[in-house]
Amino acid sequence: MTAVEQVADAPALAVTSAYKAYGACVSLAGATLTVARGTIHAVVGENGAGKSTLLRIAYGLDRVDQGRVAIGGAIDPARHSPRLARARGFGLVQQHGALVPSLTVAENAALLFGHGALVDVAGPAAALTARGQALGLDVDPHARVADLPVGVAQRAEILIALCAGATILALDEPTALLTPAEIDALLAALRRLRAAGQTVILVTHKLDEVRAVADAITVLRAGRTVATFAGDAPTADVARAMVGSEIVAASAPPRPDAAAPVLALRDVTLAPLRDVSLAVAPGEIVGIAGVEGNGQRELVQAIAGLARATGAISIGGAEVRATVAARRAAGLALIPEDRQLDGLVLAATVADNLALGRLAELSPGLRLDRARLDAHARALCADWDVRPPDIDGVAASLSGGNQQKLVVARELTRPGVRVVIAAQPTRGVDLAASALIHRRLAAVAASGVGVLLISADLDELLGLAHRVLVLYRGRIAGAVDDLQAPDARARIGALMTGAAA
Repeated sequence: MTAVEQVADAPALAVTSAYKAYGACVSLAGATLTVARGTIHAVVGENGAGKSTLLRIAYGLDRVDQGRVAIGGAIDPARHSPRLARARGFGLVQQHGALVPSLTVAENAALLFGHGALVDVAGPAAALTARGQALGLDVDPHARVADLPVGVAQRAEILIALCAGATILALDEPTALLTPAEIDALLAALRRLRAAGQTVILVTHKLDEVRAVADAITVLRAGRTVATFAGDAPTADVARAMVGSEIVAASAPPRPDAAAPVLALRDVTLAPLRDVSLAVAPGEIVGIAGVEGNGQRELVQAIAGLARATGAISIGGAEVRATVAARRAAGLALIPEDRQLDGLVLAATVADNLALGRLAELSPGLRLDRARLDAHARALCADWDVRPPDIDGVAASLSGGNQQKLVVARELTRPGVRVVIAAQPTRGVDLAASALIHRRLAAVAASGVGVLLISADLDELLGLAHRVLVLYRGRIAGAVDDLQAPDARARIGALMTGAAA
């Protein structure tokens, strides 16, 4: 009998007194996680709390400095590796994916669990198809990963892990990039896995999802395990344990009086966008909903001047030239959907990232005013609770939520802002940081700035926007003005899928 079989009654996973530091940054400070077999166990906490590090240590990607790891049975930390984890039935789907984009889904599967000199693609393809049909997560095994929408690529990675023999499936922020319908499908699949006796570890910021599927909840804060709850624990209790205090939620500012629009689009076309016209008034938050791939990214690019579109775009009542500089000069601030690709220079310091695009304002002389740039960075880090508040540290060293705070802080504090384009502003961000960003967006709108909020999170749109427009196949499919109506969510959902046509 194997070691795993000898301790069949042991927890599926146990991480005990885990310490992990990266240089001077302590990521885990004695964290503990015990996951019972055949359950869905949620791990929650603020950005930077150590959740992803805990999974990486459990999977063998990172080596624990102190502490113990057991997957069905004890593992020597010095010998732990992803290969050993997979041999014990542990599969990990990371937040940003690990598939090779140029290969097909089946070819990626063959890389993971193929053996011998010959690469068998037919076998993995058949296994992926069968497993996907059983779970309701259908994926074309012969599709190239680079051509798949985000949600489908994630599905593929889950199926590959399961087909490789995973009986313990760990998912790191699996719903961060998914539409509401895709989230529902994923949660249903997780319930099917649990019903089949498999174990799921779910790392997420979204407590409604935790409430919907989890049997148990572990809360991390500052690298420590601070609480454990049953899955049906009150959401307010879990949130309080995550942040150590009450979270002050934001709401849309009062609806502004009728005024000339501060942002206006007329017949804007940039494939797949077609003849899009919309207007945002001063002080108004207009939401844009839609299934990913229906033109949201192109809408942002067209408004920001990042791509050349046809049609007319006006800011502050005047049509603006189609360059980034012209749009910035007219008063446009942009929170891009991908903070790492489009919002930050990851290898640059926090101070330098907070000065991007603002040197003329912050250092107008011929020589760089380092003292002024540093003072500006320290003030923003304090005001936005950036952790750690090290202005000389590189942006890459921060958690995703703290990277997002840098981007939002830089954009919302630009002088002369008239319009903010906020694309997925709280994607992958914890509850406290999301609430902070929402409050600051609401405050900016209350000051008379127009906000165009593009989000895949319907709760975000319903809670913050004055009205919502829905993109479907590159066109504005309709608008929902009364967001407090009982059927508002259903009406938006119908427009998103074309069912309202």
